[in-house]
This record gives sequence, C-alpha cells and structure tokens, in this order.
Amino acid sequence: MRISAALALILSVSALHAGFFSSDEPTVKCVYSGTDGHCVEPVLKSDSELVITVVGQGVAPSVTASPAQAYALAKRAAIADGYRQIAEKAKGVHVEGHDTIKNLMLVQSSTRTSVEALVRGANVTNTTFKEGLCEVEMEIALSYSRLLR
Repeated sequence: MRISAALALILSVSALHAGFFSSDEPTVKCVYSGTDGHCVEPVLKSDSELVITVVGQGVAPSVTASPAQAYALAKRAAIADGYRQIAEKAKGVHVEGHDTIKNLMLVQSSTRTSVEALVRGANVTNTTFKEGLCEVEMEIALSYSRLLR
C-alpha cells in the first residue's frame, strides 16, 4: 500500500476534452449548479489553483489486538475513503444501472458505480478519532502546472 502515499491526481486528456478545465474564458463554468442556480463547484482555470477538501471516514474493526491497532486501521480506512472522494470530485463517477421488469413489475434493480483516477499530493489536515470512528480532513490543490507534469 505504499503506492497510496505516492498517488497523484493526474487527469487524463479525456477530461480536458470533456470540459473539466476552463480555457482563458472570463466566466466560470459550473460542474454542478445548486437549487438556487449559483455555481457550487468552480472549474480549474489556467491562472488559478483549485482546492478540493474532503472528509474521509473509517471505522475500527471490532476485534483488534490493541486500541492502537484499532486507531491505525480506522485511520487507514478514513484516508482511503478521502482519496476516493477526491477522485470522485476531480474525475466524476461512472454509474451503471440495470433493471429487470417482468409482467410490468420491477423484479431486480442494481446500480454499480466506479471511479478511476491517480491521486498524488493530497494532505491530511485534521484527524479526529471518537468512539471507533476516525475522520480525516484531506485537501489537494490542483493547478495546471501540477497536472501537466
């Protein structure tokens, strides 16, 4: 798992073509608009940095050798959850659904989500551990210079 420590957020060329990055336009393109119509998540511009902040959560297993091991495992799970959330925000989530209908009634329904990204340079800014739940606040700063390396 040493790779997770050295992971970097590298967005593929397809993300560039999909409109994730803004060109030198003066307006900000929204990735998501809230109910009031205002832009919630701005797009990375060539002249600025975009900071993504997430809170990952991890639960300690019920059977561990010591409280220290429970803390370490919960923190590791929380960091992995934080990396997943960063990847989802930066690259988006692929959603695949399948419904089976028989005699005009839903028989089976399934949904599968996946995300594929490489994350490097995310920092843990805060860690809290309470009643077996570990929460880590993580952030990553995105800029054109870091992504085009």
